[in-house]
Amino acid sequence: MSDSANATARIPSGRLSLAASSERIALGPLDGRYAGAVAPLVDYLSEAALNRDRVGVEVEWFIHLTDNNVLPGTETLTAEQKAGLRAIVTEFDAASVAELADIEKVTVHDVKAVEYFIGNRLAALGLERLKPLVHFGCTSEDINNLSYAVGVKGAVEDVWLPAARALVAKITEMAETNRAVPMLSRTHGQPATPTTLGKELAVTAFRLTRQLDRIAKTEFLGKINGATGTYAAHYASVPAADWEVVAKGFVEALGLTWNPLTTQIESHDWQAELYADMARFNRILHNLCTDVWSYISIGYFAQIPVPGATGSSTMPHKVNPIRFENAEANLEISNALLDTLGATLVTSRWQRDLTDSSSQRNIGVAFGHSLLAINNVLGGLGRLDTAEAVLAADLDTNWEVLAEAIQMVMRAEAIAGVEGMEDPYERLKDLTRGHRVDAARMQEFVSGLGLSDGAQQRLLDLTPGKYIGIAESLVDHLNK
Repeated sequence: MSDSANATARIPSGRLSLAASSERIALGPLDGRYAGAVAPLVDYLSEAALNRDRVGVEVEWFIHLTDNNVLPGTETLTAEQKAGLRAIVTEFDAASVAELADIEKVTVHDVKAVEYFIGNRLAALGLERLKPLVHFGCTSEDINNLSYAVGVKGAVEDVWLPAARALVAKITEMAETNRAVPMLSRTHGQPATPTTLGKELAVTAFRLTRQLDRIAKTEFLGKINGATGTYAAHYASVPAADWEVVAKGFVEALGLTWNPLTTQIESHDWQAELYADMARFNRILHNLCTDVWSYISIGYFAQIPVPGATGSSTMPHKVNPIRFENAEANLEISNALLDTLGATLVTSRWQRDLTDSSSQRNIGVAFGHSLLAINNVLGGLGRLDTAEAVLAADLDTNWEVLAEAIQMVMRAEAIAGVEGMEDPYERLKDLTRGHRVDAARMQEFVSGLGLSDGAQQRLLDLTPGKYIGIAESLVDHLNK
């Protein structure tokens, strides 16, 4: 029995086959439930976009060879002919996708199908004689590596980076708004030296910005040097040409960085570097999600309900932080793929194996889950209100966090020659460890230490909400 027959046999009795539906049904969430959120990536990282980029690379190679008179017997194309060739790319549509698929059924080779697809259009442009120039000197990987580089570059620069920068701008805005809002810190989950909510958000914005700056500087490498990177076919057919100069000029004209030393494949190191930076961005963002989720759970943030939305199917009072939970899951899926891509793509058996080809088909999925997470976090942050009263109340029930300040003042006093400042840490430990200390008890303790008048007054004026150092002004580093 065939696999398809087995699949049909497994459908429970009385059910119709969804796979046999005339309407294509998405297998994965990025092409189904979340298709709208990741739609911008379709123009760069889908199979159709890859084929369009393949057509574009082949067309530009054809024009590059004629513009530079690389091959004897070719003539410079007219402006109309160049426009006609480039129209094959700009007018690439659903019908083109279908036509390519039909050709590939015969060739059983995707890049060869692209070559025939272009060749079929040359007669109408008066270029039938130059059909052998299509794909001249190229191995499939010459076209593929450049097409992937062009597609990934476009996806990063036109879709992913703008979305990520918009998110960081939102976090930065929140940091500015909350720069002076005191907040109890928690190190190891325990009450610790206070900070401000704005400063803590600024830490995340600063970290994310560093990763985006690295990603923005990515070098997108490409090569067009033949079956094993030696230009062997090029020099066998046209020995008089300077093929390295021709190749370098072409790759750079595509907006890419020329890789002069490769096997059959471009080595993909740039991809591994990019995906590592993206994964690091994702991990920092994941950390923000878990922190914000936790702050929501203790009431630091109030969520603004969405009119008509249901938080829980049985508990009508709930507004669940689902956008942050959704983002966590998608960031984890994205990173699993990015990590796998980075590890797989930098290795190749001898001069070429096919693992990179199969792996790269999932680049769009990795980008898609990251983009979906970014959109969810941006939406979630947009529906938060800072509960300043809750933050203030939390500080007011944790006066023991001033123990650090008192200890350091006592140390400074001892160095200045004030007597009676021995063992400050032990004295504060006896007062505070395992005990709740209110304002009156803390001020009574301070008054009995024998501090100099200035030091004693500084501590008596200090409250947990004022013990924030220069946290407020640290937010200014976001604008430097």
